[in-house]
This record gives sequence, structure tokens and C-alpha cells, in this order.
Amino acid sequence: MKKQSAGILLYKFVDKTIFFFLVHPGGPLWKNKDLESWSIPKGEFTDDEDPLDAAIREFKEETSFEVDGDFIKLEYVKLKSGKIVHAWAVEFEVDETLIKSNDFEMEWPPKSGKTEKFPEVDRGEWFQTAEALKKINPAQADFIIQMVSKISATL
Repeated sequence: MKKQSAGILLYKFVDKTIFFFLVHPGGPLWKNKDLESWSIPKGEFTDDEDPLDAAIREFKEETSFEVDGDFIKLEYVKLKSGKIVHAWAVEFEVDETLIKSNDFEMEWPPKSGKTEKFPEVDRGEWFQTAEALKKINPAQADFIIQMVSKISATL
């Protein structure tokens, strides 16, 4: 079975400028990484789960926020690993300072035999388009490009 993820790309307008909400992965492996490291909140799901339901669930797990609205289906992207990422965009406001993510466990330090807990997401931020495209994992940048194109088409 192929691995697949589903996620939500939030956007908002401040005056007439669009901002996108991205999250930074938690844990020691990502601690000092910034450019091309951010992501939409997302996670894996199985074939028997509705992808949009999974995206909403994963958003809540990674941010603690329940999101709703008029979801816009975006074209999926395929990562180098072969994983397919499905995404929906929605105009929705969250306060990035209130993020509380679920945790994951990993052996840390490596080969120590000790297990530590880390947040799946250590922070979230709103970025204007140009900055969001620098921050987001390059494989996911197409989600932002798709939304800018859709918004531009309606102006």
C-alpha cells in the first residue's frame, strides 16, 4: 500500500495581502533547520479513511485547532519518497502563539538507548507568499502556487 498524507493549507488576507500558515517540525533533527523545512499541517491516512477528514484530524493533532470552512481541493503532490500528499486550502484564522502539538518518541541522543518525547510541531507562523515559498518544503510549494493562481483568477 502506498503511503499517503493529507493536510490543510490555511490562508488569510491582511489588507489585500495573502498570508499562508505553515508549521515547523519538532524534534532535534529539525531544531536548526529553517528554509525549505516548514510544512502544511499534515499526516498519514489509510485507504479506508476519507482524506479530507484525515487532513482535518491531522491539523488538530499538530496544532490543537479545529478548522472548518469552505475547503478548496488542491492537486496532490508526489514527494521524492513516492508518498502522495493531498491538500485542501481554507481561509481561516488561528493564533500561532497558541499551538499545542501532539508528541512523538524517538531514541535521543542516537544510540543512547534513551527515549525522549518531542512535539511533532514546535511552532507555526503566517508568511506572505514569497517568504512562504522559501520556508516550505520544496515538494509542497506547489500548494501555495496553486492557491495564488486560484485567488488571482478570482480578482
